[in-house]
Amino acid sequence: PRRNDRYGRPASAVARANVYARPSGDARQAGRLRLLTEDGFPEVYVLLTSRRSARGGAWWIRLRLPQRPNDVTGWVRRRALGPFNLIHTRLVVDRRALQVTLYDRGKRRFRASVGMGAPSTPTPSGSFWIREKFRVTGNSLYGTRAMGTAAYSNTLTDWPGGGVIGLHGTNAPGLIPGRPSHGCIRLRNPDIERLYRLTPIGTPLLIE
Repeated sequence: PRRNDRYGRPASAVARANVYARPSGDARQAGRLRLLTEDGFPEVYVLLTSRRSARGGAWWIRLRLPQRPNDVTGWVRRRALGPFNLIHTRLVVDRRALQVTLYDRGKRRFRASVGMGAPSTPTPSGSFWIREKFRVTGNSLYGTRAMGTAAYSNTLTDWPGGGVIGLHGTNAPGLIPGRPSHGCIRLRNPDIERLYRLTPIGTPLLIE
């Protein structure tokens, strides 16, 4: 993983500010901060780097944007974001081995088999982060817990929520490990419940 993705520095947006291709209000607009995720939870952004304008001007933050296409980055004025926290956890999803591993301060804390996207709806690769977490109620195909990520499907643009890739439980544990999903990462319910407890919002996620 990229060095800046080893630990997360997440912050919530406090304003719907413009995001620019360069640290300047005169640069091309690359996107816009939003306050809430597609599911209505506070949106979270992760710092990549920072820079101050010339002659002691405003601080700018470079970050990734949770939007399609994946891996869009841009610059926003520091005042548009709340306080940053330091996250010591990191998730790595191995699409070939069909495994997810959680590291805490570089040490492995958790590993489990997963279900991945089918060949026609593959799970995208790249550097992302955990944006939201919630309990799932009822007898759901999403199991008992779910965590939304900043990854979006490259094939299902009309999927609920715009094709957000999530890690969640399942009502068909016999399909894990395997490639049964529309792109999301499925875990057996006991595994997602443990991972849910160990993974704070803002945790960097590498899908390789």
